[in-house]
Amino acid sequence: MGAVNSFEAKSTLAVGEKEYGIYRIDQVPGHERLPYSLKVLLENLLRTEDGANVTRAHIEALGNWDPAAQPDTEIQFSPARVIMQDFTGVPCVVDLATMREAVVDLGGRPDQINPLAPAEMVIDHSVISDVYGTADAAARNVEIEYQRNGERYQFLRWGQGAFDEFKVVPPGTGIVHQVNIEYLARVTFTREIDGELFAYPDTCVGTDSHTTMENGLGVLGWGVGGIEAEAAMLGQPISMLIPRVVGFKLSGQIPAGVTATDVVLTITQMLRKHGVVGKFVEFYGEGVGSVPLANRATIGNMSPEFGSTAAMFPVDDVTLDYMRLTGRPEDQIELVKAYTQAQGMWHDPSREPEFSEYLELDLSTVVSSIAGPKRPQDRIELTNSKSQFETDLKNYAQAANPAKVKDEQGREFEIDHGAVTLASITSCTNTSNPSVMLAAGVLARNAAARGLRAKPWVKTTLAPGSKVVTDYYEKSGLNYDLEKLGFYTVGYGCVTCIGNSGPLNQEISDAVNEHDLAVTAVLSGNRNFEGRINPDIKMNYLASPPLVIAYSLAGTMDFDFDTDALGQDEAGNDVFLRDIWPDPVEVQKIADESIDSGMFLEKYATVFDGDEHWTSLPTPDGNTFAWDEKSTYVRKAPYFDGMQLEPTPVTDISGARVLAKLGDSVTTDHISPAGSFRAETPAGRYLVENGISPKDFNTYGSRRGNHEVMIRGTFANIRLRNQLLASENNGAGVEGGFTRDFTLEGAPKSYIYDASQNYQAAGIPLVVLGGKEYGSGSSRDWAAKGTSLLGVKAVITESFERIHRSNLIGMGVLPLQFPEGENAESLALDGTETFDISGITALNEGVTPRTVSVTATREGGTSLRFDAVVRIDTPGEADYYRNGGILQYVLRSLV
Repeated sequence: MGAVNSFEAKSTLAVGEKEYGIYRIDQVPGHERLPYSLKVLLENLLRTEDGANVTRAHIEALGNWDPAAQPDTEIQFSPARVIMQDFTGVPCVVDLATMREAVVDLGGRPDQINPLAPAEMVIDHSVISDVYGTADAAARNVEIEYQRNGERYQFLRWGQGAFDEFKVVPPGTGIVHQVNIEYLARVTFTREIDGELFAYPDTCVGTDSHTTMENGLGVLGWGVGGIEAEAAMLGQPISMLIPRVVGFKLSGQIPAGVTATDVVLTITQMLRKHGVVGKFVEFYGEGVGSVPLANRATIGNMSPEFGSTAAMFPVDDVTLDYMRLTGRPEDQIELVKAYTQAQGMWHDPSREPEFSEYLELDLSTVVSSIAGPKRPQDRIELTNSKSQFETDLKNYAQAANPAKVKDEQGREFEIDHGAVTLASITSCTNTSNPSVMLAAGVLARNAAARGLRAKPWVKTTLAPGSKVVTDYYEKSGLNYDLEKLGFYTVGYGCVTCIGNSGPLNQEISDAVNEHDLAVTAVLSGNRNFEGRINPDIKMNYLASPPLVIAYSLAGTMDFDFDTDALGQDEAGNDVFLRDIWPDPVEVQKIADESIDSGMFLEKYATVFDGDEHWTSLPTPDGNTFAWDEKSTYVRKAPYFDGMQLEPTPVTDISGARVLAKLGDSVTTDHISPAGSFRAETPAGRYLVENGISPKDFNTYGSRRGNHEVMIRGTFANIRLRNQLLASENNGAGVEGGFTRDFTLEGAPKSYIYDASQNYQAAGIPLVVLGGKEYGSGSSRDWAAKGTSLLGVKAVITESFERIHRSNLIGMGVLPLQFPEGENAESLALDGTETFDISGITALNEGVTPRTVSVTATREGGTSLRFDAVVRIDTPGEADYYRNGGILQYVLRSLV
C-alpha cells in the first residue's frame, strides 16, 4: 500500500465475519461520472499513492478526467497479478534467472529478483496436433509434447521452486485465458499486508495479447510484452496515459441462428474501422445485462483484434452467476458484490457514465459471418462468402489447377484452390463458450444422422481450452457425434490458433505444393494472419464452431450455403446447412442439463499438480540456474552483458542502413513467427550445427528461451514481403526473411539474419521502415527483442500498435512515425538510402523531443530531410529508453 493517504480514502468494509481495508473512491471529486474501467484505475492510484510515483495530482487528474481531451497525463498502474503462457513465459523466467546473476554483479543479492505479486503461468502453447482423427490423439500428442519440451518444462519447474509467488499450471490442462476466467481470476482481490486484510479490484496484465478475455468478467487488464510483465512482477508500475474511453452501447437481442462469434466479428469490424488503438472500450446500457458472461468473455478476448487496450464489461449479477457456476466460494462471491456496490463499481444501467466517444450495436442486426482470408477485421457475411472468396482468390492464384490425390486409405479425390484442408475447433475465444461449442456438437449430431461426413482432404481437430468442455460433451453424448465427423480431441491448448496445427497429410501437402494451390483453413480462433496457421495454407478464415463443422462438410470455401447442398441423405435427398443448423432452444436445454459447478470444482481441484509426465520430470534446485552451454532450448540471456551501474548516454543515429522496408498491417507474427521452420533457414542451420535433427526442431515459439534461435527467426515469416526486394522475380518480389545486404558488392539478396551480422561487424546501425498498424497482433516481446539484437536502432512507420511500440522502447529501440499524412512512398523512400537521425540526445537532459530530424541520403548523393514524430509517450518510457531498456532500468533501480 502507498505511504500517503492524502484523500483520507482508507476505510473498512465488513462482509460476513471478515473486515477488509479498502480505499474508497468516493473521496475523490468527480468519481461518480467515470466509466467503470477508470474507477478501477482511480482506486489503484489511491491505494498506491506514495507522493513520488503516484501523487495527489495524479489522483485529481483522474477525478477531473476530461472525456473529450487527448491523453496527456501519465499515471502509474500497479496490477494485482501477472499471468503468462509458456511461449512468452519461458523467456520471462530466463530473463529473471539472468537478472539474478546480473544483480550480484552490480552488488546486489539474488533474492532481490522475486515476484512481489502472484505470477501464474499456464503451459498451453506447446501441444501440436501431430496426431488427429483417433480416440488416442490427445494422449499421443501429450507424449510427443513432453519429448520435445522436457528441457523447457524442467526449467519451469526450477523456476516454480526458486521464485516466490510463481505457480505453473502444467501441460494438458487448458488455455491460459480460459483457465483465468474459470479459476484464477478473483474479480475482487484480497491480500494481507502488515497484518491487515485488504480488498481491491482484481487487475491483471499478461504476456499474451488476449489477456483481455478477463475484461468480460470485470477484471481490468491487458496484454503486455514479457519484459514489461517482468518489470511488473518485480514491483515496477506500468507507465500509461489516462486513456480515452469509447462507450459501446449494446441493444436488442441476438437473432436465432446467430452466434456469439458472429457478434464479436461484427464488433471487431466496427471498432477497427472506428479506430480504438490505445483506448479503452467499455460496454454499457440496458442490453449489457442480457449478454451472457461467456459472450462477454468472447468479446473481451478479441480486444487486440479491434486494437483497444481493454474491452470492459462492469460487474453485475451475470458476473456473480458465472462465478457461482464455475465453483468460486460463496464468500468470495459475496465479497465481489459487496465491494463493487460499496465502490460504485456495480453496473447500474440507469446511470450512464461519461465517455470520450460513442458507438452502438443493435444485436438484432447481426448476421452469420466469417472473417478472412488474412485479418480478423475483414468480416464477410456468410451469404456473400462464395463471391468474396472468388474476389480474394485473385490475390493468391490465377486459373484453376486441380490436383488428383489418393490418400492412405485408397480414397481418390480432386482438390483445387479454396479446398478446406484444415477445419479446427480451437482457441479460448470460442471453446470457453458453451453455447457455440454445444451448437457445434448438435450440428455434428444432425449431420451424422443425415449421413454426412467431413470431406477426406480436411484435417479435423478439436482442442478445448478446458477439460470442462470434454466433461459436458461426454455428459451430453455429443462427443460421439463430433467423432463421427472426425473431430476427436487433439489436446488442451491453443493448437491451431497459434500455428500448432501440425502437418497436413503428406499426399495433401505434396499436391498443394506441386500445384501451387491456394487452399484454406477454417478455425474458431482469433487470428488468421498470413503464414500463421500452417505453412501449406495461404488463406485462413475465422468462424464459429458450428460453421467450422459446416465447412468441413462442404470441403471448400468456393461454396454457397444457401444454394449448394452439403451432400445427400440415405434417401438421396439434398441436405442443406439450413436443414441441420442447431435449434437454439435445444442447445440451451442441453447446456442446462449438461453443465454444473461440480465439473469446475473437480477439474480445478488439482490444477497445479500435473500428471505423471510432469511430476516425474527431474527438477533442478538452487537460487540461480545452472545453465547448460549445450542447451538449444534455454540459454542465458545476453541483455545484461557488460552492463554498468550508470547508463551510457543516448546518442544520435548516423549512417544507418535499412534492414527491411515493409508495408501495412505487419504483425508480430511477421516479425517473430511462432511456427515451424526449415533446415536451410538461419535458425535451422544453427540447430543442425548444434546436433539437432530437423525432425526435432520443434517451433520458434518453443525455443524462445534461446536467443540464438530467436535472433535468426526475426523477420523470418514465410509470408513476409520486404520491399527492398520488390524488383526480384520480374517484379513479383520475394516472400520470406530476406533483404539486400549493402555491405556486399552489388547488394545481393541475403537472409536478414546474415545481413545483420555483416552490418554489425562493420559497425553500421540499422533501421526498419513500415506502414500502418505496424506490430499488430500478439504481445510477443521477441518481436522487439529480435529487432534489437539484429542491430536495429529505430523503426519508422505510419502508425504502431500499442504493445509492440511499448516493447520496442523496452528493448532500447526508438519508435518513430512519419509526419502526419506522409509515408515511405509519398517521401519516395525505397530503402536503399542511408539514414541519419538527430535530436534524440535531448533525452540526456531529461527532455523528450516531440520530433527528431531524419535525413535520408540516396545512393546518388541527393538527400531528403523530414521531422519524424518520437513515439516515446510518457516520462517513464523515456527513463526506459535512456537506460537501454526496461529491465536495465529496473535492475539499476533495485541496486
